[in-house]
Formats: sequence, C-alpha cells, structure tokens
Amino acid sequence: MSYFSEWETAIQGSDMANESEYQAFVQNYYDVETEAYRQILANYPKIPQGTAADLAKELGFASDMVTFVGFLDGLNEALKQPLELAEIADETSVKLELDFEKLYIKMHEAKADWLYNLEAWDKVLTAERREELAKDWRRSKIAVSNKVGRNDPCPCGSGKKYKVCCGRT
Repeated sequence: MSYFSEWETAIQGSDMANESEYQAFVQNYYDVETEAYRQILANYPKIPQGTAADLAKELGFASDMVTFVGFLDGLNEALKQPLELAEIADETSVKLELDFEKLYIKMHEAKADWLYNLEAWDKVLTAERREELAKDWRRSKIAVSNKVGRNDPCPCGSGKKYKVCCGRT
C-alpha cells in the first residue's frame, strides 16, 4: 500500500476508532502543516528539494511519511511541476517549486485562514498583492445572472419583446 493510499484512508477517517480520535488526527495535521508552510515561506526563495524522507524531516514531519504525502497532496496543484503522489516512496526525489500566488489562492479556497494569514507571507508576497489576490478570488465566487428585462428582445431569437414572447405567464 502506497503512502498516498494510506493518507486517503486516514483522511476519510475509516481507520479511526471514534470521532475524537479523528479530530485529534486532523488537528495534529493542521499544526504540522502550519509549521511546514511557515518554514517554506521563511526560507523563500530557496526551493525545498531532496528525497521525500529527507524533505519530510526538514519540514517537521519527522518520520510520518503518510502525513507528509498528505501535505504534498494539499500543495500539489500549486507546484510548477506536479508530483505523482501515488509513486512517492522514501527515496523519491522531490522538488517543491511553488507558484506562490496559486498557493495563496488555494489556501483561500480551502478557507484555511490560519495559513493565508501567516506573517511569513510578507517575505514572499506584498500585502497589496495578497489583498488583490484575495479580492480576485472573492470576485470569482460571486454568482451573477443575466436577467432578461420585460422590454428587452426575447433570447429565443424571435425578435419580439420578452414580455410578449417567452415572458408570458
């Protein structure tokens, strides 16, 4: 069983005895994940790379490769060269070349305010740029509908006014 499939099983909670054990697992993951991101951001522009086992230790995952692969799963979409997560083993070469703007947006999508509010972001993106990215992300989530007015041409293409054509009740 690969580390990635173990991670998928663990995150679904199917191997946890009860809800409190699952919550403790998730909270532990969030704590380790926060420290890993803090370290990556603090060492910017250095690109974290090495074997998976070495990188896991360097980022604070100790010998918990399953959790480390879960971390990689979370940031895989923000990598310039995405990883094949199912194939990651201890000796797999890993290079975390991140698109930091994409990572910041992904943190907003995950509603992970404890991650996108890290002070270490100041070293990577300016406050103005982070605010601009957040506004763009919020704008992209606003539902907009193009409502046809009563006196507008009917969208069916008949040439009649909407109220006379398809707008009748």
